[in-house]
Amino acid sequence: MSTTVATTPFDGQKPGTSGLRKRVVVFQKEHYTENFIQAIFTAMPAPGAQGATIVVGGDGRYYMRDVVQKIIRIGAANGIARFIVGQDGILSTPAASALIRKREADGGIILTASHNPGGPNADFGIKYNTRNGGPAPESVTDAIYAATRTIAEYHQVTLDAPVDLTTLGCQHFAGFDVEIVDSVTDYVELTKSIFDFDLIRRFRQQSPDFSLLFDALNGVTGPYGRRIFVDELGFPESALDQCTPLEDFGGCHPDPNLTYADKLVACVEREKVSLGAASDGDGDRNMVLSHDWFVTPSDSVAVIAHYAAECIPYFQRQGLRGLARSMPTSCAIDRVAAAKGLEIFEVPTGWKFFGNLMDAGRLSICGEESFGTGSDHIREKDGIWAIVAWLNILAHVSQTQPAASVRSIMRDFYQTYGRNYFTRYDYEEVDADGAAQMINDLRAKGNDLVGQTINGFTVAAVNDFEYTDPIDHSVSRNQGLRVIFDDSSRIIFRLSGTGSEGATVRIYIERFDPVEFDIGAQVALKPLVDAALEISQLSKYTGRNEPTVIT
Repeated sequence: MSTTVATTPFDGQKPGTSGLRKRVVVFQKEHYTENFIQAIFTAMPAPGAQGATIVVGGDGRYYMRDVVQKIIRIGAANGIARFIVGQDGILSTPAASALIRKREADGGIILTASHNPGGPNADFGIKYNTRNGGPAPESVTDAIYAATRTIAEYHQVTLDAPVDLTTLGCQHFAGFDVEIVDSVTDYVELTKSIFDFDLIRRFRQQSPDFSLLFDALNGVTGPYGRRIFVDELGFPESALDQCTPLEDFGGCHPDPNLTYADKLVACVEREKVSLGAASDGDGDRNMVLSHDWFVTPSDSVAVIAHYAAECIPYFQRQGLRGLARSMPTSCAIDRVAAAKGLEIFEVPTGWKFFGNLMDAGRLSICGEESFGTGSDHIREKDGIWAIVAWLNILAHVSQTQPAASVRSIMRDFYQTYGRNYFTRYDYEEVDADGAAQMINDLRAKGNDLVGQTINGFTVAAVNDFEYTDPIDHSVSRNQGLRVIFDDSSRIIFRLSGTGSEGATVRIYIERFDPVEFDIGAQVALKPLVDAALEISQLSKYTGRNEPTVIT
């Protein structure tokens, strides 16, 4: 039986680059979550919700299982005919994208706040992915937001008991079915079809001193990591750490960077680990390092692109169709594209901007400096994919260079292409009004900066990044304020949409050096960092003198 519940709109239910993210206590307000779920089904692209199949799952964080039940009840009342749900509600974001594509579903709802903390006093999130498996484009998120602003009622079916999310198989209800699937198997099979698992196994057997440490940060990828690294590739159980998904991520901030994955960083250095890796709460981000080298995300995607067609079976079969990066990401991958005669695309931050290019057959590998890396095998960034790619590359290079390491691979890459020194300063949960005023004032004085020399760098241009999608010709404006210097160095200022409170100011700094590769990034970039703080007057607007995170 379906019932109709009267409601009124809530302010601020506008999805960001990766859905709607708020504190758990906000989602727990009466009707709040239901309103947003109803808006998703109201705004589903044609042919709409009636008779549709959707995939549902999330990263295991607090409140997720409650919301899975709400999605089923509201979706069924709106005509959804089949729900494909990860066992216990668990699906990594990459696995959800893969499942949408494999099962030709009409879309999916993923319950995650990605790399944000979890727990009763932390964050929750809901995002909608379309039938290509990727995040909803702005036309759809705008329609969802419009529906939240006019909603007067939502619909839900009445069930005698919550749907059993634990038992694998299909459950039949009046007018709809719920299929509970193994959360890991389909994703593992896809990963095995992409990479050379036999080569990696031989490499592990022939390199007894090689060590791997994968830290899932108590997020969703723990079971995926165990199945791939231990069960399939034969690494010991000791290669895994924090691989049990927890509702509060064990009190960790599940963001794979040098600040929040400090336990991994310390262990990799102390134990001289050959390859250390981490992924975030929902499994779409990654960090790669060794005991003597940290691989920036910008460098990581460039290295993968360099070796892809040489040693990764997926790209050996289909070739490379093009490369892309988000605008703030360093230009290292541009140099790879130029050397290999490939198209290169510069898009706004947000994985959804890569989807059209992939669907049009013009993009194979892409990445974001925010620890996101992936390819056209799915329509989300994919943390495990990137880590296995590095294992595949190490195994390949070791055939001709038995002492190959993360550091040696990076050295070889810089010898070929030069080094794009890169850093990012994050100022999290600052006053939103102050941050917005800083950006507006920077915008206003942009032309006055042109021609000025600041700390030895002469400003050549100041502009707001604007992107016209080459496939559907949609235009995205004000995607980041760029200060470009006459030697191609860049400073970029951007407000991020991934937090749940306040604003996050991100400052991206890049300088290319064709000959010097071994300078510490913070040393190489300090004059530009100082220039960025001088230009922006960040401390005056935000009250912050130190960043929350430095990448």
